Amino acid sequence: MRYYLGLDNGGTSTKAALFDTEGRQIGVEAAATDAITPAPGFVERDMDDMWQDNCRVIRALLEKTGINSRKIAGIGLCGHGKGLYLWGKDEQPVRRGILSADNRAWKYQMDWRTDGTEKAAFALSCQHVMACQPVALLAWLRDHEPGVLENIKWVFACKDYVRFRLTGEARAEVTDYSGSGLMNLHTKSFDPALLKLFGIEAIASALPPLCNSLEIAGRITAEAAQATGLAEGTPVIGGMFDIDACALAVNVTDEEHICMIAGTWSINEYIRREPVTDGRVLMNSLFCLPEYYLIEESSPTSAGNNEWFIQQLLPELVQEAKAQSKSIYALMNQWAEEFSAADFMPIFLPFLTASNVDPRARAAFIGLNASHSRKHMLRAVYEGIAFSHRHHLEKLLDTRDGHPCRIRLAGGAARSPVWTRIFADVMNCPVETVTADETGALGCSVAVATALGDYATPTKAAAAMCRLSAPIYPDPEAAKAYDKKYNLYQKAIQCLDDLWPDMQAYIEDGD
Repeated sequence: MRYYLGLDNGGTSTKAALFDTEGRQIGVEAAATDAITPAPGFVERDMDDMWQDNCRVIRALLEKTGINSRKIAGIGLCGHGKGLYLWGKDEQPVRRGILSADNRAWKYQMDWRTDGTEKAAFALSCQHVMACQPVALLAWLRDHEPGVLENIKWVFACKDYVRFRLTGEARAEVTDYSGSGLMNLHTKSFDPALLKLFGIEAIASALPPLCNSLEIAGRITAEAAQATGLAEGTPVIGGMFDIDACALAVNVTDEEHICMIAGTWSINEYIRREPVTDGRVLMNSLFCLPEYYLIEESSPTSAGNNEWFIQQLLPELVQEAKAQSKSIYALMNQWAEEFSAADFMPIFLPFLTASNVDPRARAAFIGLNASHSRKHMLRAVYEGIAFSHRHHLEKLLDTRDGHPCRIRLAGGAARSPVWTRIFADVMNCPVETVTADETGALGCSVAVATALGDYATPTKAAAAMCRLSAPIYPDPEAAKAYDKKYNLYQKAIQCLDDLWPDMQAYIEDGD
């Protein structure tokens, strides 16, 4: 029996999962990601701790499953996009890694939009600039941490750093780097003109050689084998941006369906053979199937808000659930099921770390009254996150000829039947999920199976290895209720437009 190992380094957890050649999940091990927030809008992680987390989950997975590491035919990786992981000329991390939820460079995003830099860059990169992209973060480091850029040996994305630690080979996999603002999507290569536009020419020599998702980009070194328990020489593929991996795992291998991922980020995407170059969508990037581009609308406004709700508003229930070996998520789903779509909930703006309407916007509950409890607030969080996804979906639909046949949902919301139902009703579209818990790792395994020749194409591998649930169809009356609620959500955001600049000014200097 052959197995594939998928590693998923997300914004809130590090996971390792084993799959067999038919896509059955054999085992999974996870560790919570320790985020460091040294200042408002800053979200970082220790890069050495991150590497150790990967080693620990791999070792624990091998021990739990009892599978001999030599039976693992290959390894695939995915990770959060955007953010920044810098390796130094002294063969150590230059500084802490920066996660994709980081918003420190918001002013660069706004300034470049105002002065025409973004427009000039879009002609090459086919992307609007985001505060969490490497181009913005590198510019921020240039101005705020002198000497950092000069010490960089390699500029890594999240999963490319982990692959480097596993193999000793520095490679830049195209699905991640094509979303970094550093690549010309027309030539599919790094472009010095982009570096010049953003004033970061100093890092040109630190951009690793490009590789594709499905190519073998290195093999497990002796040092990594000792640290992880993996067999030395095991092939490691290029891997992919986690949103590509999830799309592959829910079998989005044609232009018919839309993939939504409700994780730390609200990811909303579909694939097509040409990029959308008129500026109507946030991002175009290269998909893991080389004939396609990934059309993306996204923001860090999804289930990460739910984790905050758990930590800050349900601490005693978390402890009770743990003591009773129960799931806090099961309790939350029970709470959410107590309400109908027509019931009035406070409007929740899911902008705890960043926003998809204004980089200065903040989260809020609007419409709270004395009758509301934590149960109402939880349901409001579920609905507000779904509304944020709809905001992105409407932009995607504007670039398509017709409505999608199905929405394929992944991430935390996909594991909640009540939340999946809310998504179907809010989007007014059938929603399908996959039976595997770890979609990112499954997508990586689909890619490994293809790279090793076990399947002729990734499309055939996905068809064989991905198992979809029965679709959840929208309820017409619930969809009508959510149309009205979504209008309230939009009006609430519009009413607060003039508040955000003043609030940001107060946060920065108190004036």
